[in-house]
Amino acid sequence: MMRAIRAVLLAGMLASCASGPGGNDPRERFYRSLAPRANPSAVIATELAFAREAREEGQWTAFREFAAEDAVMFVPEAVKARDWLASRADPPQPVQWQPHQVWSSCDGSLSVTKGAWQQPDGTVGYFTTIWQRESSRRREEYRWVLDQGDALAEPLPEPDIIRTKVADCATGGLPAAFDSAQADWEANADAAGAVAGYGESRDGTLVYRYQVAPGGARVISVFLRNGDTMEEVLRSEVAAPAGG
Repeated sequence: MMRAIRAVLLAGMLASCASGPGGNDPRERFYRSLAPRANPSAVIATELAFAREAREEGQWTAFREFAAEDAVMFVPEAVKARDWLASRADPPQPVQWQPHQVWSSCDGSLSVTKGAWQQPDGTVGYFTTIWQRESSRRREEYRWVLDQGDALAEPLPEPDIIRTKVADCATGGLPAAFDSAQADWEANADAAGAVAGYGESRDGTLVYRYQVAPGGARVISVFLRNGDTMEEVLRSEVAAPAGG
């Protein structure tokens, strides 16, 4: 058995060595090849499975099934999704949705989807869902940690293909300028009495944050590593509800 394992490892090292540019040490390149990486196709497949379960099993049933333990949604205040969904009955007809775009951290630990939704009454809008990869020894799956959206006057144009973008890989943590801007953002949220939340991928190449003002208006931003900077690739501003 040990001989077979060594043979597999050696084969992997040699394949890595022959696969392209990299370090001179084939062992280093082999172990680097084992590092987690982005898999936008798996995120898209999860989003489609989520939408299919909503159609087949019920809207809130699907939301419960795919939610992470600490998932957040907005009603319009930020709430713990599992608590809010616990006693929620499925509507007779579910909302339907389709992903249009995917952004992913370099290591694939965190991804963001954006797309279109349609209500049975004809109302249309967009959604943003943040997916966290949860891995075990036997399988890899994604759970949503944040879900939000808003109605639109016109439906989003349907793309020819689902667009994907993966962050640049980086070491050494978040850029200093972004860290400083993050501190200012948190201070401003506190001063305004807003509820704020923040999350980042394990490798720090994708960051999301949100603020919910006392009246219910909210802002969600997503930042992706681009060279030495964090680029804001998505920003959603949702107005406070009427009478809020």
